[in-house]
Amino acid sequence: MDPKICAQGMLQCNLCESRDPPLYCDICHKQLCKVCVRDHILDETTEHKVVPLQKRGSATKCEKHSSKICELYCEQCYIPICVQCISSGEHRGHEIVEIVERLESLKEIILKDLQELEKSIYPKYQEIASIIPVRKADLTENSKKMTTAIEKHGEDLHREIDNMIKKLKSNLEEIELTHLKLLQNHENKITRIKYEIEEGIADLKKLLCSTEISIVSAYKSKNAEFKILPPKLTVTLPSFSPQKITKELIYQQFGSLSELSIKTEDDSFTLDSPSAESPSLDRLFIDVPRIIMDINTEYEGSNNALYCLSCLSDEDIWTSGNNKMIQLYNSRGELVKSIQTVTRNSPIDIAVIGSGDLVYCDYNDKSVNIINDTQVDTLIRPWGFRPVGVCSTSNGDILVIMINHNYYSSDKSKVVRYSGHIEKQTIKYDDKGRFLYPFGVSKYITENRNLDICVADNEACAVVVVNQAGELRFRYTGPSSINDGSFNSFGIATDSQSRILTADRDNNRIHILDQDGQFLRFIENCHLQAPCYLCIDSKDNLFLAEPIRGTVKKIQYYKSPT
Repeated sequence: MDPKICAQGMLQCNLCESRDPPLYCDICHKQLCKVCVRDHILDETTEHKVVPLQKRGSATKCEKHSSKICELYCEQCYIPICVQCISSGEHRGHEIVEIVERLESLKEIILKDLQELEKSIYPKYQEIASIIPVRKADLTENSKKMTTAIEKHGEDLHREIDNMIKKLKSNLEEIELTHLKLLQNHENKITRIKYEIEEGIADLKKLLCSTEISIVSAYKSKNAEFKILPPKLTVTLPSFSPQKITKELIYQQFGSLSELSIKTEDDSFTLDSPSAESPSLDRLFIDVPRIIMDINTEYEGSNNALYCLSCLSDEDIWTSGNNKMIQLYNSRGELVKSIQTVTRNSPIDIAVIGSGDLVYCDYNDKSVNIINDTQVDTLIRPWGFRPVGVCSTSNGDILVIMINHNYYSSDKSKVVRYSGHIEKQTIKYDDKGRFLYPFGVSKYITENRNLDICVADNEACAVVVVNQAGELRFRYTGPSSINDGSFNSFGIATDSQSRILTADRDNNRIHILDQDGQFLRFIENCHLQAPCYLCIDSKDNLFLAEPIRGTVKKIQYYKSPT
């Protein structure tokens, strides 16, 4: 602790050691009694600012002029400054306000956030948390009921199979008895005829030995009768023809469980800002993705390549390339509007925000700018960093991924969340303290419907996904079946199903993942040439840029709703 503390725990003046000094010098960091204040202020070797003890720490030393106190704030550079900073001309033309005014405005934002958390957001979370145990109990009870129903249905099915077997066996027994009766009658008939033939043979032998003409002359032959053989009885033995057991048909006949459905009920919990929604995963991929249209832009060739896309609507799309112009095209390929950047630098990324305005990153100017109609204003100027990617969030914030303009700095890359031009959150480390994003310019960012923050990092050859709190969820480096290190991600977008699409430029294909990073499929049949820079409209149609051709392709990859 900086202040002196006496044996009884009382504060002391740093000059005369009197107890309970009421004042404090914010520059010299000394506690002062009223008697010693005059002598302390008369020391002209440095500047002083004496405040009541309870307000100590309110003064800020200037980083460039250490002997000066910052009494002003530059709204253009977002830093506190002193009078000497103003006289140096460095902030000429910038909007300057008193630091007290700036502090009060920040405290108003903080107070508003605190009140919203205490009075609105936290009670809603308490309400939601109280419902979860009930839902868990319902889930357990429902599982028990379903288990009982499945077992009963299984018993019914077994019973039907047993009855079917009994019926088949009974039919077989009836067939066997009928056949046996026919064979027995046939056998009796043959036996009788055989007996008659045996008697005839014996009688003929006696006649051959007889000398009595009267007996021999009375003989009548029966051979003609015996030559008429009885009809041949052919019996076809019964056979059993088992059908192939098809598991799918058995499952279909037996029944099935309905799919797990998890939805947010918009009317149940309402806050001013939108919350994460669970997508209704009911859209099916079409077998072969198809090109709906090609839009030929004015960009073409490596010196005037098409760089970035962002959907303004289902019919209009913003584009930018390797020049100073940002251009709006409609679905017919017509140029609707062109806007020139203020610095005449080419934007490194663009994004449409919730208001319908367009923001763009000026890498060389180290700024994020907003375009309202034709008016261009600087929105964000990160201190010491260059913005390389930008996107809008569901609650109206802006996410910017940026790199340190000093390559040798230990602070390489980070994602920063802004509300307007106010910094709210910084994301740069994983749970082991390692950088999430290595140094490098080619990075692309978007927010998923579940509020995850998705970054396609070309330098890392990976898609890096963190949750809303900035905690790493997963890294995707290509499907495990063909993970040969060739994955090269340029551009990223998410759709209504919370699926993640990323452009694999060098392999001329698009990877589609689910929200947990599991590979689902490729889009690689649409004659793609080095695809980059993706965006998706409200109907889940994919727009992608082919930089050298200067072509925007619109691709359908879901089946049309029925």
